[in-house]
Amino acid sequence: MTAATVGAAFEHKRTRLLSELERPGQLIEHITPNWFASVMGTGIVANAAATLPVHSAELRAFATVVWALASFALLALTVAFAAHWILHPANARRYAEHPVVSLFYGAPPMAMLTVGAGTLLLGKDVIGDTAALHIAATLWVLGTITGVATSVWMPYRMLRQGRSNALPAWLMPVVPPMVSATGGALLLPYIGDDGLRVWLLALCYALFALSLALGAAAMTLIYRGLLRGGGPTLQAAPTVWITLGLVGQSITAANLLGADAGLVLGSADASLARGLHAFGIGYGLFVGALAIGAVTVACTVTAKAMRNGLRFSLTWWSFTFPVGTCVTGATALGAAL
Repeated sequence: MTAATVGAAFEHKRTRLLSELERPGQLIEHITPNWFASVMGTGIVANAAATLPVHSAELRAFATVVWALASFALLALTVAFAAHWILHPANARRYAEHPVVSLFYGAPPMAMLTVGAGTLLLGKDVIGDTAALHIAATLWVLGTITGVATSVWMPYRMLRQGRSNALPAWLMPVVPPMVSATGGALLLPYIGDDGLRVWLLALCYALFALSLALGAAAMTLIYRGLLRGGGPTLQAAPTVWITLGLVGQSITAANLLGADAGLVLGSADASLARGLHAFGIGYGLFVGALAIGAVTVACTVTAKAMRNGLRFSLTWWSFTFPVGTCVTGATALGAAL
């Protein structure tokens, strides 16, 4: 019994839910961090809908319902994942040492950060401004700490183990700081202390730089492998869309931070604020143009996999979060322009 078998239990080979499990407890026994990708993929739909330049009561209601689903999923998976480590520590350690599954330890912090951003954008309509701000700030702190840990530890671990077969999943542990930079930009307008706002803005740009440096190195290796005929296996083909996650999230972060720079720095550093605003626009246009090539590669790989019998699995959440970040990136860039 493996994590793949648990995921396959949701396929429609049989009519009874989880019929391939020998006992219900096996669901917790094989909960792996890649399950949190479902929270990321669901949450980004809500966040993207909330930030679109098109406004309507129906769209807002839809986004709020999706945010609520993502929040419930985050809570349920967090409890199940904690139970997995407590009740089945041997399995948990084995998955944590797995060369591919371990990469998805970047998913839990991104799930927290995505739901936290949604709480600030949409949850305030349900639970009030104060509660939404406290929850969003808490999830941002937890997601940032764990995300920075994975972004530093996992690349070091891969280098130490001498891994040479670059996979799109290599980006999973290094993208969380970029998501933190975006979430931090959303929190900046709610901070009253001028000094604290400057420090948070600087921290967000540091997180942006950390993730961009590590992500650019990983993407170079990933695309070099794809051009040489390497890449993910058939059922993991959707993970090639993960590369768009760094693209879209970085454009979002650069432009949201650039928009906040004027508020944070004020008239004292107006030239710096204008420079950061211009940087966001220039970065967004340049990287957005490069994204055309990434989309072409992802569509080509996916189409080939579909023809060869690609089946539904957790990897299909790769179709949602990366594309959702491109939506938020386009929205942020459009607002900056």
